[in-house]
Amino acid sequence: MNGYRKSSHTVFDNKFHLVWCTKYRYKVLKGDIATRCRDVIREVCRSHDAEIISGHVSLDHVHLYVSIPPKISVSNLVKLSKGKTSRKLQMEFNALK
Repeated sequence: MNGYRKSSHTVFDNKFHLVWCTKYRYKVLKGDIATRCRDVIREVCRSHDAEIISGHVSLDHVHLYVSIPPKISVSNLVKLSKGKTSRKLQMEFNALK
């Protein structure tokens, strides 16, 4: 059972490649903004027991390859990741407004 994750009643191996773009593909994810974006995504995944296998923050999009437990839907993790990163980055960096 190498590579499988376990919870109290399940054994699973749900891996997804998630990609999302910035609004109008603006190239705003650079420098401190990209670093903060990466940190917020890590916080969201950690708090929902999603394991990031690999990821990359480009200038205008984000790639994530994650292992998600069955109790979390893919759409919910994407919603939380996009929503929290957008909100926090807009609050912290006025240049995004």
